[in-house]
Amino acid sequence: MSNLISLNFPNLELFQNYGGNFKTYFTAVYNIFESHFIKNKTLFQGIHVTAQKHPEVDGIHRTFYHITHEGEDEDNRTPDFDRMERIRFPNFMMNSCPNDELLIWKNQRGRDTRVLIFNETEGYLVVMTERKGFNLFWTAYYIQQNHSKKKLLKEYDAYIKTKTA
Repeated sequence: MSNLISLNFPNLELFQNYGGNFKTYFTAVYNIFESHFIKNKTLFQGIHVTAQKHPEVDGIHRTFYHITHEGEDEDNRTPDFDRMERIRFPNFMMNSCPNDELLIWKNQRGRDTRVLIFNETEGYLVVMTERKGFNLFWTAYYIQQNHSKKKLLKEYDAYIKTKTA
């Protein structure tokens, strides 16, 4: 199904709009996440999406840290302003599917089937894990490096080729 409606991504949630106060900014960004994935129901192609809560990080949902912080060591992730600014993108992308500007495919990570949504123009990727009857919102992030975008596009093309073969 082709959907030619052009996407208008939400505005970025900019740190400078909070007077340089990180605590106020962090709270505002978390409140947006909470509104989209905890207090309200988010759907991806008619399937409910939940956010992983446990183990919590400082009393906050684990998924929130995955989409707003960076680093390999789970206990020492640092805030990533590029990710925080795009806090509205995951919900927007999930709710905008299907759309020709959003590439959707699946891959395997261990025993998990992951669902990926990628917008090349914005350089933004959303990752969910399929569960029985719902999708678990795993992570999302902004991709700046062209080689990383090319790698995702190559994976998408390979997935599409297997589906049309």
